Amino acid sequence: MNRLIDLAKQNLEQHIDDQNVQSQSSIDCHYIDYKHYLTDAEIADIEHEADILEERRAAGIEALKIVQQQRGWISDESLYAIADLLQMSAAELDGIATFYNLIYRQPVGKYVIHLCNSISCYLTDFEGVAKAIKDELGIDYGQTTDDGLFTLITNACLGGCDKAPVMMIADRHFEHLTSESVVTLLGQIREHGLPELAIGGKDDSAH
Repeated sequence: MNRLIDLAKQNLEQHIDDQNVQSQSSIDCHYIDYKHYLTDAEIADIEHEADILEERRAAGIEALKIVQQQRGWISDESLYAIADLLQMSAAELDGIATFYNLIYRQPVGKYVIHLCNSISCYLTDFEGVAKAIKDELGIDYGQTTDDGLFTLITNACLGGCDKAPVMMIADRHFEHLTSESVVTLLGQIREHGLPELAIGGKDDSAH
């Protein structure tokens, strides 16, 4: 029982650290005209999402994802502009952004590593995998490598408890990780980008 309590405390501490990636600063009263900041394509895509929902603000998550896909992260200026377009407060939109752990409120690397730190992963050598990643990249949680390629954060659960340890990069899941296999994967990504198949030979397009 004490072991599980300790793990829960570690998870909470890591979650707080990772929130630094997701929330850059507090949001005050500020206004940016979306027409002068967002591109025509971004506006069109956001309007499409808003049109199919009963309330414009309900498109908040999708709007954030649309802008982040183009810009890599959500700056305060992007947040203000999206809020203006959706006719909602920036504070409300920021609450959505910081709740959703795939929205980044400060610059991140090209490849954001979401390392699952659930109890299942802890029981299958998560700590060894985490140490291997940190040693290989020379970074800790919430940090980005000097070359701008990798950012490392934790994720409370990636839905792969029967395949632990698990991590996600972009929309791809890598399962049954070991300290050796994860270093091999990082080397492949540095040289060639994301591989066609996940570790273990499973095509993660099925996940």
